Amino acid sequence: MSAIGISRVTPAIGAVISGVDLSRPLGNSEASALHDALMAHQVIFFRDQRMSVEQHKAFGRLFGDLLVHPAAKAELEGHPEIRVVHADEKTKVATGEVWHSDMSCEAEPPMGSVLYLHEGPESGGDTQFANMYVAYESLSEPMKRLCEGLTAMHSSAHVYSKDAYGRSDKRFPEAVHPVVRTHPVTGRKCLFVNRGFTTRIMELGKSESDALLDMLFRHAETPEFQCRFRWQKHSVAFWDNRCAMHRATFDYHPAVRHGHRVTIRGDRPF
Repeated sequence: MSAIGISRVTPAIGAVISGVDLSRPLGNSEASALHDALMAHQVIFFRDQRMSVEQHKAFGRLFGDLLVHPAAKAELEGHPEIRVVHADEKTKVATGEVWHSDMSCEAEPPMGSVLYLHEGPESGGDTQFANMYVAYESLSEPMKRLCEGLTAMHSSAHVYSKDAYGRSDKRFPEAVHPVVRTHPVTGRKCLFVNRGFTTRIMELGKSESDALLDMLFRHAETPEFQCRFRWQKHSVAFWDNRCAMHRATFDYHPAVRHGHRVTIRGDRPF
């Protein structure tokens, strides 16, 4: 096995991994090293990979069972675990333009997601990622104490309904989660609300909830908490949905951006 290289993207979040071929079966030591890198950097990136659909799924399964999206169109026959991420000249709203943690509306939100880009624009189409450990840790002590006692509703109907056409088994989950969760591996606390799915704070009235969520959303989206990934053809991003948010930048119309994503099962936040 060649040595795995790890290069930070920003001080806050993200690392580019070299010396790994994701198309071949990885040994326990390699998988463990990648898991450790993910825990340390929240999102890890790979360049110049060549993965088939089965190899993509096999890589995701090294870290847990794969989820099937509850409402999106089944676009790849025989592979319900694959979410096709596609935009072209007909696209008006691209997938993931709002800051979010994938499927946080589930009772057991995903552990992580792996996106493999098959085709991308010559420029644009970057994805931003934000460190939710730092978002929590940089709050004032009184605000930390307030947030640690609160829970929030994460809803999906307003997000998923446009993608659910033609599926008889579609569902629009919603779930209540702590505003501050503890990562089950690292033991660190992180902010767990996002603009895409979080709709209200359960213990507060509407005006208080709206005001606090707006502040937390803006705070979590602070540029100093972020990195920005410049996609290239055959690039891969693997992010931890428990402690990182992300946002796709739709600035490349009418160019084509096409890839596949798998999502890895997680557990109930605490």
